[in-house]
Amino acid sequence: MSHHHGLRSTYSRRSVMRALGAGGLAFACSSSLPHLAFGQAGTPITRAVPRTGERVPVIGLGTFETFDVNPGEPREHIREVIRRFHAAGGRVVDTSPLYGMSEVSVGDFANELGISGDLFITNKTWTTGEWLSDDSHSEAQFRKSSERLWRKAMDVQQVHSLENHDQVLHLLRRWKQQGRVRYVGVTQWSNEYHPIVERLVRSGGLDFIQINYSILNRAAEQRILPACADHGVAVQVNMPFEKARLFTPVAKQAVPELARDIGARSWAQYFLKFVVSHPSVTCVIPATSNPEHLTDNMGALYGEMPDQAMRGRMAKHMENIPGFDMALRQAPYPGKQYGGVVTWPFRS
Repeated sequence: MSHHHGLRSTYSRRSVMRALGAGGLAFACSSSLPHLAFGQAGTPITRAVPRTGERVPVIGLGTFETFDVNPGEPREHIREVIRRFHAAGGRVVDTSPLYGMSEVSVGDFANELGISGDLFITNKTWTTGEWLSDDSHSEAQFRKSSERLWRKAMDVQQVHSLENHDQVLHLLRRWKQQGRVRYVGVTQWSNEYHPIVERLVRSGGLDFIQINYSILNRAAEQRILPACADHGVAVQVNMPFEKARLFTPVAKQAVPELARDIGARSWAQYFLKFVVSHPSVTCVIPATSNPEHLTDNMGALYGEMPDQAMRGRMAKHMENIPGFDMALRQAPYPGKQYGGVVTWPFRS
């Protein structure tokens, strides 16, 4: 998802990779998570899951489209994305049965790299049934996810895009009691469903939600994020780059001076730091199939967090960039072609 165009900053993606050499990332390991070798001093930024106080790194990894590779096709780049993600201090990986072969990619490479136990997996369920309260489809889907990810339990299990949520949430809560999942929630990616998500947050019983939020589309700030703060619900943000569309209008723009104050060396880091600096946000899950883009994204896991005043300046700066307000009129993933099992956007 994070397809970045023509970045001009102190550290370009390529110069960072050159500096790090062919071995990828060099680390000075600490007793906590490792930190990056290129000037990111200290430890990764983490946020607490409100229900338990368990801390997770604020930059996670999405897998929609990017990890969906047809069987038999080359996928070494996916392995390298996962390797660098973990090595840079990343832990939260989001996937779904709806994402074609993405669960397979996560499971295969996490096990091959020996990091499966370190990952905090947020997964989803998308099912109805043959009749009201028929759980057999959900059970079959969970079993398949467990096999693909090579896991008996999921850290977070969410109702994908609110599909049949009234029925499925009952089942997820039962799975939580049984220890099959640790946290339960719902996901959505469109502003039009925000009222339903807000109602579910306020009605109690959710540990997590996943919602769309970016520096361009800040609708979640109005009611969703405050509701989550009020009710102790963790927030996982999807689409921080609006399916790569934010990068087109800034392709020829230098990252502003104010970004230095928060250690953002690229537009990707600028956009990510804006999202995770909202006090209600627990983590954000940019997706990429490009190892260099992954390394850039993980830079946002270190350094300073923008305060409220800086967030205002960051948003204001974007208003002066020609065409930024029109970015969502582009087709998703401009210039990108993903060719896995999933056919989205729908092919004509």
